[in-house]
Amino acid sequence: MTQNANMPEPKGQVADAYTGNWVDRRAPGWSRPYLRLSRADRPIGTWLLLLPCWWGVLLAAGHTGRFGWFDLWIMLGCAIGAWLMRGAGCTWNDITDRDIDSKVERTRSRPIPSGQVTAKQAAIWMALQSLIALGILLTFNGATILLGVVSLAPVAIYPFAKRFTWWPQVFLGIAFNWGALLAWTAHTGSLGWPAVVLYAAGIAWTLFYDTIYAHQDTEDDALIGVKSTARLFGDNSRTWLFFFQALTVALMAFSFGLVFVPSENVLSLVIALGGVWFMGWHMMWQLRQLKPDDPDTCLRLFRSNRSTGLIPVLFLAVAVLV
Repeated sequence: MTQNANMPEPKGQVADAYTGNWVDRRAPGWSRPYLRLSRADRPIGTWLLLLPCWWGVLLAAGHTGRFGWFDLWIMLGCAIGAWLMRGAGCTWNDITDRDIDSKVERTRSRPIPSGQVTAKQAAIWMALQSLIALGILLTFNGATILLGVVSLAPVAIYPFAKRFTWWPQVFLGIAFNWGALLAWTAHTGSLGWPAVVLYAAGIAWTLFYDTIYAHQDTEDDALIGVKSTARLFGDNSRTWLFFFQALTVALMAFSFGLVFVPSENVLSLVIALGGVWFMGWHMMWQLRQLKPDDPDTCLRLFRSNRSTGLIPVLFLAVAVLV
């Protein structure tokens, strides 16, 4: 990111962090490397982990016809847990990728390859975040706790996926959208098909936004042998992204239909599907703006997916309340 000429770059700032973010400007000096490991200076990832959780709990409320105080705790607990587990996951990613990160222009400024923290210090920080997140998870029912424990498997595998498959974004989608299953189960006590279909929609959405993100590193990735859908698709990326956009919309619409059609609440169904429609248009806007060879545009569009994911949250909330 380009720094303001009158604002000196803070020591240790990561290359793709927001200019003037609170970590680099206001956090105590000793805490900054650890907060950078957790991507606290780059909050978009927390949003992308959190939003499927909110989809899940709101869709579950539409399914049962009730939304109570505990559902507010589910939403708040998921928000805190998303921050913590995104931080723990990113810390794990940086530990496993420390040799790769040192060879990529965008990532060599991260805390471990730049020497701000050691891998051992990072591991302790990862464990601390995970333990606090476990405390939140234990406030939910047994099925949700089990799902939370199982979610650690895709989180652990993801950093290695780009070494053995051209589709590491699938593994990211499996991990990042787990909250749709978890939050649904926290409300209902068990999994249901609407949550599973919603989870699949989230994976398709992740393939969309993370392919855009991966286009920032295609040249460096090619040099060091790291695989990604951006490299796999190449000049056909726009076509594939359109497919992922259509798949996201179709699966999300289907999951909403599974809940609101049986309820025979036509107004709720129309409002919920309106959120899907607007989400689809936001993704189409991204496609029109996309310049795969321009890293700044790719990063800007990737970050815009907070708005993409918030759209169905807002419409679902209204659909549940009417």
